[in-house]
Amino acid sequence: MPQGRIKRLVSDRGFGFVEGDRGDVFFHHSVVNGVTFEELREGQVLEYEIGQGPKGPRAVNVRLATQNA
Repeated sequence: MPQGRIKRLVSDRGFGFVEGDRGDVFFHHSVVNGVTFEELREGQVLEYEIGQGPKGPRAVNVRLATQNA
């Protein structure tokens, strides 16, 4: 499962972009699991899958990456 950092959040519109190995990928608040969209912050690491949206690739099944201490 790819991982990347949240590059930009557009909270008032409910979407963001995650920066990963394949470049920047769009994600919508409706595909975030385990936390609310409002809990996300730029720079956090996410795990996600790549799906196809109306304008190209997008992140789906998005969740915070588990970080081992």
